[in-house]
Amino acid sequence: MSNKLERVDLRSDTVTKPTAEMRTAMANAEVGDDVFADDPTVNRLQERVATLLGKEAALYVPSGSMANQIAIRAQTQPGDEIITHADNHIYHYEGGAPFAISGCSMRLLTGERGMFDADQVREAIRPTDSHFAQSRLVVLENTHNRGGGTIWPVEQMKAVADVAREAGLSLHLDGARLMNACVASGVKPSEYAQYFDSVSMCFSKGLGAPVGSAIAGSKDLIRRVHRFRKMFGGGMRQAGIIAAGALYALEHHVERLAEDHAHAKALAMGVVEMDGLTIDPSTVETNIVYFDVAEHVGTAQSFCDRLFAEGVWMLPVSPQRVRAVMHLDVDSAEIERAIRVIRSIMT
Repeated sequence: MSNKLERVDLRSDTVTKPTAEMRTAMANAEVGDDVFADDPTVNRLQERVATLLGKEAALYVPSGSMANQIAIRAQTQPGDEIITHADNHIYHYEGGAPFAISGCSMRLLTGERGMFDADQVREAIRPTDSHFAQSRLVVLENTHNRGGGTIWPVEQMKAVADVAREAGLSLHLDGARLMNACVASGVKPSEYAQYFDSVSMCFSKGLGAPVGSAIAGSKDLIRRVHRFRKMFGGGMRQAGIIAAGALYALEHHVERLAEDHAHAKALAMGVVEMDGLTIDPSTVETNIVYFDVAEHVGTAQSFCDRLFAEGVWMLPVSPQRVRAVMHLDVDSAEIERAIRVIRSIMT
């Protein structure tokens, strides 16, 4: 495997580096000016994503956060309200952008492992009354990061979408790790995407490209999204160089996501055997593993500091919770090493 690291870096699937083959594809990419829509490699990527997700059009953007935020901006107006889960990425990890950029409030739902149901959405929708913010957009995240790589069941997703549609609301899917959900569940990307007006997906996480995400939807919506990409400073010029990495990832790195899922399950099975660490391996569906550190062991930060000193990198995400994420730069031998290191610091 190329790009082997001396350390075992499990902080995120964003730490991957492009393979030699991907670098070659990027170096040889045909380019143009993407703001003028004449970069042929970007155009091919956008067409590929639109087809993959069953949408009319797609737009390449620099990051997943931008993809989510321009989707929100294009489908809301200041004073509107977004219905989403309290643990969703758009609320926790995008710098307060829905409030600052789109002027929207957020109605935060709860639910196990990042999911909610149709009845919760129905109850959360505001009355059409000038006293209230107007419910405008429902946002789901699949897979769900803070939920532990949770895969939304299709029927539950459809039920939520049906309620939103009945009330005249739009829907956005934060599909940063959508391909993980597809590989693990066997559900096609377009089957998930059919319930949403807009769908974002990321190339720089499990797919291993160095830069970029895409947003897909109708031609009219993507035309509006394109305007906000420019407004937010996301217009790119000879972006085909990085789009080529994303295209390569879609062609070569999708099915291999199953390896990451197997590695996550292996790590979970190793952790569950250790006193002082708590995890339910049955909840590990894709490439993300969360486990809790008992207080007598120390804090999540001190636990990760000890791992770090031994060359295993994980991320403390709360006082007692640790996250580890599998990716293409980690193989089974490195997962075994990580388990050995965890065992050594727990004894």
